[in-house]
Amino acid sequence: MPGIIARLKQRLKQRFWRIGRATGYVRMRRKRFTALFLFVAHILGALTSVQAIMTTRTSQGAIAWAVSLNIFPYLAVPAYWVFGRSKFEGYVKQRRGTDGKGAPVVGDFIRRADRSGLIAPDTGGDKQLLDRLARLPATTGNDVELLRGGDAIFPSILEGIDRARNYVLVQYYIVRDDDLGKRLKRHLIAAMARGVKVKFIYDEVGSAGLPGNYLAELRGAGAEMLAFNSMKGITNRFQLNFRNHRKIVVTDGRMAWIGGANIGDEYTSGHQKMTALHDTAVKVTGPAVQTIQVSFEEDWLWASDRLLELEWTPEPAPAAANKTVRCIASGPADRLETCTLYFLHLINSATTRLWISSPYFVPDEQIVSALKLAALRGVDVRILVPDKGDSRLIDLSGWAFVPQLGAVGVKIHRHTRGFLHQKVILVDSDLATVGTANFDNRSFRLNFEITLEVRDRAFAGQVAAMLEKDFADARRVAPGEPDDRGFLFRFGVRAASLLAPIQ
Repeated sequence: MPGIIARLKQRLKQRFWRIGRATGYVRMRRKRFTALFLFVAHILGALTSVQAIMTTRTSQGAIAWAVSLNIFPYLAVPAYWVFGRSKFEGYVKQRRGTDGKGAPVVGDFIRRADRSGLIAPDTGGDKQLLDRLARLPATTGNDVELLRGGDAIFPSILEGIDRARNYVLVQYYIVRDDDLGKRLKRHLIAAMARGVKVKFIYDEVGSAGLPGNYLAELRGAGAEMLAFNSMKGITNRFQLNFRNHRKIVVTDGRMAWIGGANIGDEYTSGHQKMTALHDTAVKVTGPAVQTIQVSFEEDWLWASDRLLELEWTPEPAPAAANKTVRCIASGPADRLETCTLYFLHLINSATTRLWISSPYFVPDEQIVSALKLAALRGVDVRILVPDKGDSRLIDLSGWAFVPQLGAVGVKIHRHTRGFLHQKVILVDSDLATVGTANFDNRSFRLNFEITLEVRDRAFAGQVAAMLEKDFADARRVAPGEPDDRGFLFRFGVRAASLLAPIQ
């Protein structure tokens, strides 16, 4: 018996020794893997921090990225690959490489418009500035119709598609396969049955829920459906931070629609649960339509590597309309921060009135300073935002600007009837803009946006009347309201505002 027990003890010792040795080996491999992972992560962090220092727009941002990339590289490196870039390098290279294809077409259009007397004269002393910023001149001989609400916007668009003879260009950030989406699809298929060509760009992030059969049905009828594809190219695989936020429809190069509304029932009265979003668009006829085409052409070129055969002969709008219109297409591939500089110019040029309506109001420091200076000059500065938005983070961030702007006389109003989604600016009594750009860092620097500027007293009067109604449905915010809501609210506002650069 003692011998048996001794042998059992010996076997158990051998087994535990083998298990211990295997466990020790596993532990050693884990330690080696962890050490290798940390070494590689810190090397990548160091290399990435060099790029951040060389390319980040502000010194504060460069410092923040450099510190985090070197201290916490395993978290900061993937975050930088996704959120850290502010320039769409692939699109920049594409634009440089294909200017030889697109530039002659645009140049020929400008020469024709000039010969026809459709290039706007310099009436305000800022023609050179805006021509260089927009990369296209303002044109005269245009007509512009203000469309308020999805029940006015989309019937106008669908009627325009039904009247198209040669081609329809469609570009949206969000496309849904709901009632409105199906209506658009039916009208496009009917147009193609008449021989009309359809070119359709959608943002793959904004339209992530669009089912494949929606695209397949349109493609089967002959439409060319392209995702904008911001991740095209090896160096762009992780850049989820860029969006094509433009909403454009063009028919035959003669009519165009631009505004804030996407293709979804929430923008009309047809949604079963939501009140229709308050949005605004414009219908344009005249030579300005072809300046809008330039923006679509560039995006199509990026998505497909091909130019389109479009109408580039400018014609004035029918009837006696003679509005001056400028198209400002902006995005992260621009040499300058077009959207930021344009909005700064509008704010600085205001002399009597500056009314801004935006669903997302998270401006940067230079915009805030310009708004303060406008108010101190005696300009009637009003900001209209929704009282209940679709992002709690952005809503909290917006409250951070109430005390400092209110202290100098900027009036902030919160719209209380539904979600205000329009992007509209009114300057003095003769200039108004309608477009897709919000007053936040994403629209300033990360999104592809488009804004239509109309210099016309009658149109500005229509916009003023519309905004007056919106202000009547809003409540004025007192500068001290954030303080009255208590410490936890103020802390939430402060914490949310720290994330403003990536909102």
